[in-house]
Amino acid sequence: MTASDTRVGGPGSGHQDGEGFSPEPGTEEADVNLRAIRHELGITAELTELAKVRHWVRTVLRGLPASVVGTAVMVVDELTSNALRHGRAPYHVRLLTGAAKLRIEVDDGGGDPARRRAPSDQGGRGLLLVERCAAAWGQLRRPSGKTLWAELATDDPAGARG
Repeated sequence: MTASDTRVGGPGSGHQDGEGFSPEPGTEEADVNLRAIRHELGITAELTELAKVRHWVRTVLRGLPASVVGTAVMVVDELTSNALRHGRAPYHVRLLTGAAKLRIEVDDGGGDPARRRAPSDQGGRGLLLVERCAAAWGQLRRPSGKTLWAELATDDPAGARG
C-alpha cells in the first residue's frame, strides 16, 4: 500500500514517507531530508497525556520566541487531542526543528482520515485553528494509521502566516 499525503495551505517539507520512528520515546535524531533535529515522544491513550505533551513541547522549543512556542503548544495540543479522541494507539508526537520552520507531526493508528467539522457546542474548531496558525498542514495516510502535520515559521514573530 502506498502512503498518500494531503497538503493544505502550501508546500510541505518533503517528509512524506511517514516511516522511521525513533526507537525510544523522547529521543532526538537529525533528519537529513529536513535538515532539522527530530524530537519524538510516545504517549498513551489517556487524555491526561496532553499536559505531558504541552510541557515536552515547551522544553524542546525553549529558546525560540515565546509567540512561536505558544502557537506550537496550541497546534500540538489540538492535533494530539484529535488523535486521542478519534484515533487509535499507538500515538507519537514529533517536532522537527529547523532554521526557519518547525514541523509538528502527530501519529495515531486509526485509519479514518481527519476532517474538519462544522463548529458546534461539541467542538469542530480544532483543525480550523490549526489551519489559521500553520503556514501549511495536512495528513499522511500510512498502512499503520495516519499522521497529521503542521508547519510553523520560526522566523516570523507571530508564528503564523499573515
